[in-house]
Amino acid sequence: MSRIFNCSRRDFCKNGALLGTGLVLGFYLPGCQKKEVIPPASGPFKANAFIRIAPDDTVTFFINKSEMGQGVYTSLPMLIAEELEVDWQKIVIEAAPVAPEYNHTQWGSLQGTGGSTSIRSTFDQLRTAGASGRMMLIQAAAQIWKVPPESCKAEGGRVIHPKGEKSLSYGTLVGAAAMLEPPTQVTLKPAANFKIIGKPRPRFDSPAKVNGTAEFGIDVKRPNLLTAVIARPPVFGATLKSFDAEAAKAVPGVKEVVQVDSGVAVVAESFWAAKLGRDALKIVWDDGPLAKFDSATQGKEYVALAQKAGLVGASRGDAASTLGAASKKIEAVYEVPYLAHAPMEPLNCVADVRADSCEIWVGTQMQTLDRNAAAEVCGLPPEKVTLHTTFLGGGFGRRAVGDSHFVREAVQVSKAMQMPVKVVWTREDDIRGGYYRPRAYHTVRAALGEDKLPSVWEQRIVCQSIVKGTPFEEGLMKDGVDHTAVEGIIDLSYAVPNLQVEYQMAPAGVPVLWWRSVGHSFTAFVKECFIDELANDAGQDQLAYRKQLLVEHPRQIALLDLLAEKAGWGNPEQGRAQGLAIHESFGSIVAQVAEVVVEDNKIRVLRVVCCVDCGQTVNPDTIVAQMQSAIYFGMAAALHDAITFKNGRVEQSNFHDYPMPRMAEMPTVEVHIMPSKEKPGGIGEPGVPPIAPAIANAVFGATKVRLRTLPLNLAPPVAPSKTPGATPKSGKKKKK
Repeated sequence: MSRIFNCSRRDFCKNGALLGTGLVLGFYLPGCQKKEVIPPASGPFKANAFIRIAPDDTVTFFINKSEMGQGVYTSLPMLIAEELEVDWQKIVIEAAPVAPEYNHTQWGSLQGTGGSTSIRSTFDQLRTAGASGRMMLIQAAAQIWKVPPESCKAEGGRVIHPKGEKSLSYGTLVGAAAMLEPPTQVTLKPAANFKIIGKPRPRFDSPAKVNGTAEFGIDVKRPNLLTAVIARPPVFGATLKSFDAEAAKAVPGVKEVVQVDSGVAVVAESFWAAKLGRDALKIVWDDGPLAKFDSATQGKEYVALAQKAGLVGASRGDAASTLGAASKKIEAVYEVPYLAHAPMEPLNCVADVRADSCEIWVGTQMQTLDRNAAAEVCGLPPEKVTLHTTFLGGGFGRRAVGDSHFVREAVQVSKAMQMPVKVVWTREDDIRGGYYRPRAYHTVRAALGEDKLPSVWEQRIVCQSIVKGTPFEEGLMKDGVDHTAVEGIIDLSYAVPNLQVEYQMAPAGVPVLWWRSVGHSFTAFVKECFIDELANDAGQDQLAYRKQLLVEHPRQIALLDLLAEKAGWGNPEQGRAQGLAIHESFGSIVAQVAEVVVEDNKIRVLRVVCCVDCGQTVNPDTIVAQMQSAIYFGMAAALHDAITFKNGRVEQSNFHDYPMPRMAEMPTVEVHIMPSKEKPGGIGEPGVPPIAPAIANAVFGATKVRLRTLPLNLAPPVAPSKTPGATPKSGKKKKK
């Protein structure tokens, strides 16, 4: 058994002063040849902002990214654990508080999650945090043993003397390690020595989500918590003229009716009481300037804007002159609608505002902005606001809004009630509540040379700006061009010597926001469908045609070769047609082949083969899951969804008229990861852009009808297009 002994007066003074303990004891460890003084712990060892090690060997990782289903609560701990050499079974995950130490490494003074940057922005940061902790623990053990640190190693949550003569658990070393200064230089493992990174790992969050203990924002419970549902304007930009709350207050359970910036909040003991109370409100709105707004009129405005020269987003060569002199030209028009994010968990926020503090529980992608917004509403300094990040039941960008409106309204209601309040959006609130993927109208023209390859690519994009007037404008808008509107085409991979990309900013009014893959969601659709048109006009295989134009992008060529092999390109099952698309976004390349059948003008996707090159991988299981979910998400936009307006009002309201693909609609999805030593790319969004064009190109293969508008629709039958470059439908309508 271990023998306790008193340390020297010198050691007592030294350790006691540092650790705040009144008695320092050492332990005689079996197998050791001499007594070893091991300073006891006065608390967990805080190696850095990301790592806490407790005396019981429990290792807590503080993760500064939001877990919204993409797997960061597993992939990011893998980065730390790889370098820390920790026992995987001892790891506990906590959401990081809002603090400068957790700011995004690429976004400056902002803590947040988005842009498929979680791995890319922390790959070195978290590995360095883990390596730093490991080095401190090794140094602590070396000092106890009075041996050089170089003679020790860490493994499985223990520091070991090379010959295995001695070992100490991390928990035993926390007191000694806490007395050390973090190293100024850290050496990271070479990839060849990785034991965790690149290997599949089950997700930390799965058990809690399966057994129901995971806490999403909508699950939060607090003592005396009330629930509020808010009546918001039916037209964007409308204002409140008057309201009568008497009928609402008569609903059993309703406590109060409160006017807030976003509308009128009904506060009650339960959600259902608040919802019924809201239904009973009598409100008079001034519908404002968008009272007559409708999608058809807006479409005509976009057509007119597209006739005018826009601001230049990218230019090389002399597109205008070359196009004017060309003997062979192909032109087309592509359109995509507004899209809602429609996460399964609608927006919600719990706020508890007191005289000198504020506490928030929220599923958010923008912790710093939301914390600061709450402080502004309360009139408190930011350090007086505590924000707890819960699990997010989907985000897709909807919870990364610059004005923090859904947090502000919860804080306003709680401040008025002087009680904790949970504000909950209904599904209808969510679908009709704005902050959509912008509607976009694209004109695109190409000139073909004698080799039938494009010598000119000219594209004009009409859409609203996502970033204008937001905290992100400075970083994402240059010379009036919103980068999110032109990304994915200004850096065209195809070797076209003359390129001109122009942007026409459409009038604001409808609130817009980044939607999973942002501008790539529509530029990839246009680019990959139009290149398919050029290949078809040239009478060439679509994959081979692309490869001719990707001579400066060997990674894309290699991925297309892998795709051709895995998908059996050119040899689909009888009755099926294949279409392909490839697109690079967020530092990763994704290529997909969709196999479809068209019966009675109904499009059915039966198989999708997806190949991804995302550089060095962390958790392959996460990559596969993200590609599968992105394909599902993109299919909804490709085949079903659109937000439209009539008399200023959104026409859609719930999943019956803004549908998600049902299980029976899901194709077989195969995902193949290209081995790579390149730096990690993003993975949450890059799987979305290729799926719509891959399906559209497959539909053309099946029907010879070129669909250029999303969602794709063959019923009623498509008349021959008047758009230059369109391919008319051939054959007769099939009888039912």
